[in-house]
Amino acid sequence: MMIRDTFKALVVEKKNNDLMATVKQLKVEDLPEEDVLIQVDYSTLNYKEGLGFANRNKIFRIFPIVPGLDLAGTVVESKSDDFTPGDQVILNGWGVGERYWGGYAQMARIKAEFLIPLPKGMDTKKAMAIGTAGYTAMLQVMTLEEAGITPGTGPIIVTGASGGVGSNAVAILSGLGYEVTALTRATEEFIHNYLKKIGATEITGGEKWTEMPAPLEPQKWAGGVDTVGSVVLARLLAQMKYGGCVAACGLAGGFDLPVTVMPFILRGVSLRGVDSVSCPIQRRISAWERLVTDISDEVLDSINTTIPLEDVPRYAGEILEGNITGHIVVDVNA
Repeated sequence: MMIRDTFKALVVEKKNNDLMATVKQLKVEDLPEEDVLIQVDYSTLNYKEGLGFANRNKIFRIFPIVPGLDLAGTVVESKSDDFTPGDQVILNGWGVGERYWGGYAQMARIKAEFLIPLPKGMDTKKAMAIGTAGYTAMLQVMTLEEAGITPGTGPIIVTGASGGVGSNAVAILSGLGYEVTALTRATEEFIHNYLKKIGATEITGGEKWTEMPAPLEPQKWAGGVDTVGSVVLARLLAQMKYGGCVAACGLAGGFDLPVTVMPFILRGVSLRGVDSVSCPIQRRISAWERLVTDISDEVLDSINTTIPLEDVPRYAGEILEGNITGHIVVDVNA
C-alpha cells in the first residue's frame, strides 16, 4: 500500500481562547511520532467531540490537534511486532483525539497498544457504523449480563435512547430478546417511530424525568442503560426492581447524582460504571467480537448517517443541541 504524499486532515488550533477547525493538506512527517502508521477509512462523531469543538470541558488538551476518538483503517507501516502492513485495525478511546492526534484525517500514527485487530466478519465501515457508541453500548449490555440480568428478568430502560450509545443499546438488547423501553426527551413522532424500528417496545419521557424522585419509587425495571446521569439516573435507581442493575456510562444531563442509599440497601440495586476509554484490551476484543453478530447491518443502516470530513464542525454543534438522531460516521475520504 502506497503512502500518500499529502492527505486531508481536520486540524483544530487555538488562538487566544478561540478554537479554529480547518481542513488542511498535511504530509506524513507532520504526524506525531508513534508506532503504527494507518491509512484511515472512517471515523465517527460523538458527544464528546461536540463538547470539544464548543471549547467546553477541556476535551482538546493539546494544540494543534486532529480530533476523532475512533478510527478504522489499514496499517501502512509498523514499528510494532503486533501489527504488519495490510492489517486492518480499530481504535477507540485511550485519549486519542484529546491528548493524541486522532481519526479525522486520511492518515494517522497511533500507539500500537491502543489498537485492536478488526474482527473477522466485519469491514471498516461497519466498525465505524458501530464506533465507540456501539462498543460502549455492548460493554453496558455485558455489564448487565454479568449482574444476572437476562431477558427473562424483566424490562430494561435505556436513557438518551435517540443518541448514539442509546440507539445501539436499544438495538443490541432488543436483538438479544430483552423488552426495551426507550427514554427520550424528543416528542417528535418520527423519532419515536425510529426507536420502535430499531427495537424499542415502549417509549417514555416527559417532565417527570426532570424532577427529583422520591427515595423509592414503584418498581418498574430489571435493568437500565444510562447515558444521562444526574436526576434521570437518580429516578432510574429509585424505580429499579429488587436486585436490578443500572450500567452507567454518560453525563449528558450532568455529573451529579442526587440519590439516597435506599435503592441499594432496601432493594439490593447495583450501579455499575462502564468505561470505554481505558477498557482493558481483552474486554475490548470480547465486545467487538460480539458486535459482529449482536447488531445487524439493517439496524446499523437505520441508526447511522455518513458525513464528509468538512461537515464535522457543523454536525458537532448539532449533536450538542440534541438535534442528531442516531450515530454519525465520518468518511474521511469523501
